[in-house]
Amino acid sequence: MKNFRHHHLLPASLLAVFVLLNLPDIARALQYEPKSTNAYFAKFNPRLAPAPGPLLLQPGDQLAIIGDSITEQKMYSRLIETYLTACTPELKITARQFGWSGETAEGFLHRMTNDCLRFHPTVATLNYGMNDHRYRTFDEENGKWYEEKYSAVVTSLESTGARIVLGSAGCVGKVPGWTHSNAFTRDELNVNLCAFRDIDIAIAEKLNTRFADVFWTMFNASYEGETRYATTNGSYMVSGKDGVHPGWAGHLVMAYTYLRALGLDGDIGTLTVDLGAETATATTGHEVKSFKHNTLTVVSTKYPFCCSGATNSDSSLRSGTTLVPFFEQLSRFRLVLTNAAAANYQIVWGQTTNTYTAAQLTDGVNLAADFVDNPFCDAFKGVDEAVAAKQAYETKQIKTVFHSKEAKDEMPRLVEETEAQRAPLAAAIATAMVPVRHSIMILPAQ
Repeated sequence: MKNFRHHHLLPASLLAVFVLLNLPDIARALQYEPKSTNAYFAKFNPRLAPAPGPLLLQPGDQLAIIGDSITEQKMYSRLIETYLTACTPELKITARQFGWSGETAEGFLHRMTNDCLRFHPTVATLNYGMNDHRYRTFDEENGKWYEEKYSAVVTSLESTGARIVLGSAGCVGKVPGWTHSNAFTRDELNVNLCAFRDIDIAIAEKLNTRFADVFWTMFNASYEGETRYATTNGSYMVSGKDGVHPGWAGHLVMAYTYLRALGLDGDIGTLTVDLGAETATATTGHEVKSFKHNTLTVVSTKYPFCCSGATNSDSSLRSGTTLVPFFEQLSRFRLVLTNAAAANYQIVWGQTTNTYTAAQLTDGVNLAADFVDNPFCDAFKGVDEAVAAKQAYETKQIKTVFHSKEAKDEMPRLVEETEAQRAPLAAAIATAMVPVRHSIMILPAQ
């Protein structure tokens, strides 16, 4: 990293980052993230991130999803809102996205009151650092500026009573073409982003807020994706084809980090079938209608997360779930059998049949992970499409209307009119969240 030789000039928090980044290997065990010995990771020694805490969300929270052009893509923001709507309906969370292309933390400070605070968010996720790092190597002055502005964003939001998840920027997959520069390598940009990520941890610790480790999670996912799926005929880029704006796989990874940082435990529900007594029970959000003739029929008002498609494409959600423990940690919809007499059973759910041992089913299997195409997919898609329509309007509302010439003199009227247009879009999300009736066949296997 450039300019670190003058570390006696660093402010206290940045000096702490410098010291941590330069500790000898023997001192790194408890203070740094574990990493592979592969050369891909050689230049990176990120601070150990704080573990996700308990559930940060409260029933009825209004979530603001804030960030730059990556947020304005309305992909990870859409995944977060769809997940909260479909997978945790009991929390009754509502959300708005406030993405703005090219923005820095300082840029959001200038528009925060006008665009965001008027809606009184009670919880917010932040994603800055990509534009702030200026697509160059780290320097002290820029790091100090970033720390000051990002801290001010958190402080301003917290002063309104909002709870915050401060996210780091992701990683870059290549030097983006719009920089028109060959002066820096991908590693140099990522080392800068990694330093910014460590600054983010320091801010989160100082201001007692949550931290979402987007950078290190995506950096590891990028390595996994390139290792598993890149071929001689094509690349696999978690950070997107331009090196910065991810496709669906990368946005799935981003959504995963924020949902984990929010403290969500991923327990969608458990269906328990006693084969000996021929009875069945279900946890909250699922109602057993019957169990007869080896068929369990359930009505569910809580959905597992659904994503089908290719597992080797950086443009697919399903691919992203193979790079992080998404289903294990965020979408567990379990089937448990007791008093199983056969050695193996076929489980038929929707159009898919899987075979398990009795021991596996006694421990419980995760239907959400094992049945990609399942009876929830159509309903889940309906919720997601309604979320997408609403979030698309929110970009228009904020960027086009709230910053129009009329807004200077007629803001109250414009807010009222745009909220009236947004209201049915928000209502459509609730309407799309319909109960799903589904059946599971449990058949002894030969």
